Amino acid sequence: MPRTPLSSAVLNEQRTVLGLPPYGGEEEPAALRRAAFDTVLASIEAGTAEPSRPVVQGAVRFLLDRLAEIAPGRSVEVRVPPYAAVQCIDGPHHTRGTPPNVVEMDAAAWIALATGRLAWDDAVAVGKVRASGARADLSEHLPLPLD
Repeated sequence: MPRTPLSSAVLNEQRTVLGLPPYGGEEEPAALRRAAFDTVLASIEAGTAEPSRPVVQGAVRFLLDRLAEIAPGRSVEVRVPPYAAVQCIDGPHHTRGTPPNVVEMDAAAWIALATGRLAWDDAVAVGKVRASGARADLSEHLPLPLD
């Protein structure tokens, strides 16, 4: 099945369903990802079905990029399969093979953690987050500052 990239047309299709005004911003990736995040938040608040895959992927990528901005480094790999992964947090880093510090979760858990809708300790306790390694604790960086 071919993958549909995030575009203003894909975004506007989702925004129309939610009754949101059309996206009129730039077609560059960072702007589209921010708009995808805003669209996913609107969908969560409206209690509607999950947005389309490209919109969710854009939102996940926006939040992972934000994490990498506020906690730069390469000591922890944060994975949100099948959407994206990022290395972050200063400290010793790996160069080959499986990294020693890995955090993995699904998109819903990542969005909830990043926005403060879910606490780190709760997510780990109920198995929404799989974290391995001495440095694989993101609680210091969550929720993400989004401004």
